[in-house]
Amino acid sequence: MTAVQGGPVSYLVAYICSFLVIVTIDATWLGTIGPTLYRQPLREILTPNLRIAPAVAFYLMYPIGVVTFAVMPALHSESITNAFGLAALFGAIAYATYDLTNYATLRNWTLKITVVDIIFGAVLSGVAAATSFALVSFNAL
Repeated sequence: MTAVQGGPVSYLVAYICSFLVIVTIDATWLGTIGPTLYRQPLREILTPNLRIAPAVAFYLMYPIGVVTFAVMPALHSESITNAFGLAALFGAIAYATYDLTNYATLRNWTLKITVVDIIFGAVLSGVAAATSFALVSFNAL
C-alpha cells in the first residue's frame, strides 16, 4: 500500500465507485427481478409511489459501510479477496437485518424473498467493494 493509498482521496474514490456500482446493479436488479420476486407477493403492502428520500438516504449511506468495513481494511491487507469477503459479510448481515425482520413480522414476506435478498445483498456488496478496491489500488491513489 502506498503512503497515500488508504487516505482521504482513496476513501472518496472508493465511495464514489461503490455508490455507482451499487446504484447500477440494484436498479438493474429491481427493474428485472423485482417485479417477479417482490411486487407479486408484496403488492398489498407496497406504497403506490416510491418514497424518494428514504431511497436516496439508503444509497448515500450504504456505500459508507462497504468502504469503511471492507474496502479500507482490504487496502491495508492488499487483498481484493478480503475486499469481496468482508463486504459480502457486511452485505449479508445488513440485508439479513431487514429481511429477517420483515419475514418475522410481515405475513406476505416469504422465505424465498428472504434468502434471495440476503444472497443478493452479499454479492452486491462484494462486487462493489472488489471493484472499488481494484480502482483504488491499481491507480495507487
